[in-house]
Amino acid sequence: MGILAGCKQKAEQTTYGPVTADDIKSHIAVLANDSLMGRKPFTAGETKAISYISSEFKKLGVAPGNNGSYFQDVPMVQVTGTPSATMEISGKTHISLKKTEDFVVFSRHEDANIQLKDAPMVFAGYGIVAPEYHWNDYAGLDVKGKVVVVLVNDPGFKSGDKTLFKGDTMTYYGRWTYKFEEAARQGAAGLLIVHQTEPASYGWSVIKTSNTGPKLYLQAADKYKSRALVEGWITDSAAHQIFTAAGITGDIRAIARKRDFKAIPLGMNLTVGLSNSLKYSMSHNVIAMIKGTDKPDETIIYTAHWDHLGIGAPVKGDSIYNGAVDNASGVASLLAIAKAYTASADKPKRSIVFLAVTSEEQGLLGSEYYATHPVFPLAKTVANLNMDALGFYGPTKDLSITGKGQNDLDDYVAAEAAKFNLELKGDDRPGAGSYYRSDHFNFAKVGVPALDLNNGTNSIEHGEEWGKAKKKDYNDNNYHQPSDNYSADMDCTGMAEVANVMYNIGVKLADETTFPGWKAGSEFKALRK
Repeated sequence: MGILAGCKQKAEQTTYGPVTADDIKSHIAVLANDSLMGRKPFTAGETKAISYISSEFKKLGVAPGNNGSYFQDVPMVQVTGTPSATMEISGKTHISLKKTEDFVVFSRHEDANIQLKDAPMVFAGYGIVAPEYHWNDYAGLDVKGKVVVVLVNDPGFKSGDKTLFKGDTMTYYGRWTYKFEEAARQGAAGLLIVHQTEPASYGWSVIKTSNTGPKLYLQAADKYKSRALVEGWITDSAAHQIFTAAGITGDIRAIARKRDFKAIPLGMNLTVGLSNSLKYSMSHNVIAMIKGTDKPDETIIYTAHWDHLGIGAPVKGDSIYNGAVDNASGVASLLAIAKAYTASADKPKRSIVFLAVTSEEQGLLGSEYYATHPVFPLAKTVANLNMDALGFYGPTKDLSITGKGQNDLDDYVAAEAAKFNLELKGDDRPGAGSYYRSDHFNFAKVGVPALDLNNGTNSIEHGEEWGKAKKKDYNDNNYHQPSDNYSADMDCTGMAEVANVMYNIGVKLADETTFPGWKAGSEFKALRK
């Protein structure tokens, strides 16, 4: 009896608050069930997912957050692009690349037929214009009517020079979204990013599953005519063929990171086509709130994305991309945190908002829409606390802050870590650019201090190497794959650790009168001012 009681007490102590692993696990079991068909927006899976989330808020007595509704409409367009079977490159030699095996391409242009024919190709290094780093890959370059080929990540990655950009820590200039945005500003007809696994931080299989089939975008007044006509990726081996044919040999990343690098015309032309079918419809964010007792107009917003990839190409006989970790875990934690607030006798002085957003997997679209169409004023939004893809490998002796060093919310996490004797770490893969890869980023872009908190890897039971191996196995074999499934033996105690720390931080923020800010050197500091 005494031994069992001691084990139970130890388990409770490692959760650090009122949120329980069982509550989180029960929600994951529902959200990651095959019946929700992978929770893709615009499908019956969306209807089931948002109905479940809103009904759970209602059961808890958490009020609707959008003028009497639990939903915020998010107008989107679904573009289903079918690329030509091959991409033909002609000039110094002829290269024929195969769809999905060698390249993926898509277009935001809302046209039925997209065609690039004999478009001149140019290599523009990392595709970056960054005045503060005295860097311009497009200097003196006219790319109108041309296809630009660029490298993923930024010049600092694996350069051995900590003063080059931010060294191995990715800046937003290294993120693929930025590269498409910059190519559009430059007026390029097309942009192809060279995929390399280490600087991208994921394999080619992720590129394929994320960029083939129907893609969703927020509706735009100009129907995306301002974007490059064709956007996409090519494999490293395909790029090698192209560069070799153009007479470029050696380490292409080392060549492109030289401070005197100039864009190189490749002397070849590219032809590729796409047929697009378009569907205009409405997806939904789910919003619930607990009104503050003293300052109800000031808000702390918890976020997690409810969507995943739906039904896709079968892998080992399974075609449903359930996203148990990514991100049923975050939404389950959101609901469990809401339960903790409603169960507490102490009511928050500031309002607490729970925002489950759509279409993170399609490019952070739901949070982008909220940030540009806020229900609650951004100037009075105290902080954003985001949860995405929490670990299922049990309690750990550490916590990890994505983008550690960005803002004052780090100090709140540090206080919690000290309270429970947890080691506090930053990104374990700083080159992955994780701070730009989940919904907190869209709050940061409008100046709201945003925190993305994750499990550490130092397992209490099995040690750090075991935890690192578990995390690597998920990233290598289950991320954006049908194998990201719920199982009855899933260990959610580590998720509860993170959820409780986030709950404790929210409680503290809600009772304060000050606002956290951005730290010196953050690219978002000026936005808050």
